Amino acid sequence: MTEQELTSRAGQTRSAIVTAALRLFRENGYDATTMRAIAAEAGVSTGNAYYYFASKEELIREFYARNQAEHAAACQPVLAAETDFATRLHGTLRALVDVLAPYHEFAAKFFKHAAEPSNPLSPFSPESSAVREAALALYREVVDGSSLRLSRQLRAQLPELLWLYSLGVTLFWVHDSSPGCAKTYRLIDRTVPLADRLISLSRLRVLSSTLTDVVSIIDDIRG
Repeated sequence: MTEQELTSRAGQTRSAIVTAALRLFRENGYDATTMRAIAAEAGVSTGNAYYYFASKEELIREFYARNQAEHAAACQPVLAAETDFATRLHGTLRALVDVLAPYHEFAAKFFKHAAEPSNPLSPFSPESSAVREAALALYREVVDGSSLRLSRQLRAQLPELLWLYSLGVTLFWVHDSSPGCAKTYRLIDRTVPLADRLISLSRLRVLSSTLTDVVSIIDDIRG
């Protein structure tokens, strides 16, 4: 077997394990699902499952990474075609909900672990740094490819503010029981123009100082 074939086979095995894990998490819950059960569902040995993923947490992080990659790809049509900031942000946030949609059925159980501050699955944890940096890079692309006129300080901080905004949208989506998560899409439709207006007005002195204070608070929290 060639090296390329081995790489392809390994990728297929990893994908099968992740798919099996997500199916069992949905059906049985995260806590009740064991690595042994995941391996059996994926059709591999328990040792083989552990070879690719040392724990269930690593499986979830793989899920996060795949979702982030899918989200970035889903955003490219609007980011390639538009320079208007509001349009770019609106398309990026709606694409996020589109990508998450298949997992809404068990999202509350799934994301409760991410809400625990000390949990490695928290979006703020050191273990989640790779996915977090990828998300920040996406929102940096949203800003840098737009026609926004911003101060240097706000331009540097805005991607993180937008990422935090997206986390708020995700939390709303988790608890959204409306058909097709229509309320979440409506939330995006209504709040993006407000965010665009506030950011555009940041050039005014009265709002510039307020946004500077917000950025300073975030810096302090980040430590």
